[in-house]
Amino acid sequence: MSAVRLEEERKVAEGTVFTILAAISFSHLLNDLVQSLLPAIYPILKTSYHLDFAKIGLITLTYQLTASLLQPLIGLYTDRRPQPYSLPFGMVFTFVGLVLLSIASSFTSILIAAACVGAGSAVFHPESSRVARLASGGQHGLAQSVFQVGGNAGQALGPLLAAFIIVSRGQRSIIWFTSAAILATVLLTRVSFWYKQRQTLTVKARASHTVIHEGLTSRKVALSLTILISLMFSKFVYLSSLNSYYTFYLISKFHMSVRDAELHLFAFLAAAAAGTVIGGPIGDRIGRKYVIWCSIVGVLPFTLLLPYANLFWTTVLSVVIGLILASAFSAIVVYAQELMPGRVGMVSGLFFGFAFGMAGLGAAILGKLADSTSITFVYQVCAFLPAIGLLTGFLPNLDARRRA
Repeated sequence: MSAVRLEEERKVAEGTVFTILAAISFSHLLNDLVQSLLPAIYPILKTSYHLDFAKIGLITLTYQLTASLLQPLIGLYTDRRPQPYSLPFGMVFTFVGLVLLSIASSFTSILIAAACVGAGSAVFHPESSRVARLASGGQHGLAQSVFQVGGNAGQALGPLLAAFIIVSRGQRSIIWFTSAAILATVLLTRVSFWYKQRQTLTVKARASHTVIHEGLTSRKVALSLTILISLMFSKFVYLSSLNSYYTFYLISKFHMSVRDAELHLFAFLAAAAAGTVIGGPIGDRIGRKYVIWCSIVGVLPFTLLLPYANLFWTTVLSVVIGLILASAFSAIVVYAQELMPGRVGMVSGLFFGFAFGMAGLGAAILGKLADSTSITFVYQVCAFLPAIGLLTGFLPNLDARRRA
């Protein structure tokens, strides 16, 4: 009789896994949709507040640093004391940031709004990544991809909605997007109930894991993390050049309208979302190191060609770059989680936070570079960043060690 009951509970658990993955992925979509509105309305803010590229970069830096500094700390704290209900609580910060952004009347108020949105992101990503891993059923790459593709889809939809709503109706229309934050809060509250029920199992699982991967020394793990962070640097500084300045590049070089430039940005971000879906499951099948290798280094020929392409090939190359480069992120995060299996929250917070921090710092530096040279020169410099991916060759093959 007990075996029958265990079998029933197993089936219920399996049914719950995909429900939770779908809920956390859709919440990620809503969260990142809201966040992507900020860079999507940069052309509007630049005109309305007479901002130069350096100030545009400072807005990105404020948002990204708020997220990046808080995420590892939140992840480290929740590794020791899980906080299931922090997910809807974090979305409150995002809601406040949207309200402030819709009524902002000065550059300072825009920075405060950006900081609030960044704080909401800092709370959301470490815990939601932990929930995705908990609901993975052992397919960690697939779960991370499902979770991450929601964020990429939200990043792609943000500029599209901004092009058709905010560009035509003005900054005040941002208030409409608070409905997305409210819906995400409702979904995350339900996810938190499930997470609370699984909290005891999470604590036991955490206690049973070592702090670092078996068979690797602390020095080797530290070196591997350093390499992964270097790869994240190359990936996200390059992506920041497209997220923050691609619309300006198209407007400047090809004399596009703001709306048409936003549609091209949507195409790039949609390709990045597709790449995220591909990377995780392939990593589960053939090994994450190979996905990282092909993604970072494989994009180099296309980034080198982009600054010299005409409009048609610029569109094609940006889509290919988004597709290939985005496939690495899920593999990098899961690889790092496997390096330190007892520190899922801290590792997730570190890598999501580092991604935001590098994107923000890169946006600020690239904005200053664009002011002193040109947008085209920025892409000529950034084209060489994927060459850092050659460091992947020094990473240990965790899949081979696991099989051994």
